[in-house]
Amino acid sequence: MTAAFERLDAATREHSLQVSRYSAILAQTIGVPPAQVSSITLAAKFHEIGKLAVPETILYKPAKLTAEEQAILREYPLRGYEMMRQEQSLVEAAEIVYSHRERFDGKGYPRRLKGKAIPLGARIVAVADAFDDFVSDRPHRPEYAINHARAEMLRWSGTCFDPQVVQSFSEIPSEIWQSVRSILES
Repeated sequence: MTAAFERLDAATREHSLQVSRYSAILAQTIGVPPAQVSSITLAAKFHEIGKLAVPETILYKPAKLTAEEQAILREYPLRGYEMMRQEQSLVEAAEIVYSHRERFDGKGYPRRLKGKAIPLGARIVAVADAFDDFVSDRPHRPEYAINHARAEMLRWSGTCFDPQVVQSFSEIPSEIWQSVRSILES
């Protein structure tokens, strides 16, 4: 898996490492047992690994994706799951990778799981993933300030994200999130 991780582009690797750090803090705050925190952290690091199976013409397309291209892109959690489940020690992390794009309201993908049917680790990674996306500069928009990103997380609580996970996330001081962000910036 490490060799596969190194094949991801630099921005995706940096994003994945940040999501892993955010997920660890969030899981510990929620009170997840240490062994499960380890699986969540590992899953967060590899949550985008399935994108290696998506054609670069889709991943880096500068225009809006067609419906067919969106369907191919939405297969990446399944592809990541298939890659990771081959290793017995990664089975729990693989399930998180498979489920991290599900939405609390059941409108996510790839299986349209809803609420508590989504593994807790995947619900944690989903919040960490979105938070990193919000606070990072993207081609379609500039980065958000941490407080703006926190407000967005609260806005999507109950639809995209588990309200309990978002509540725990919102209780973590902004200074903690900023210090984690600073690790890769230095």
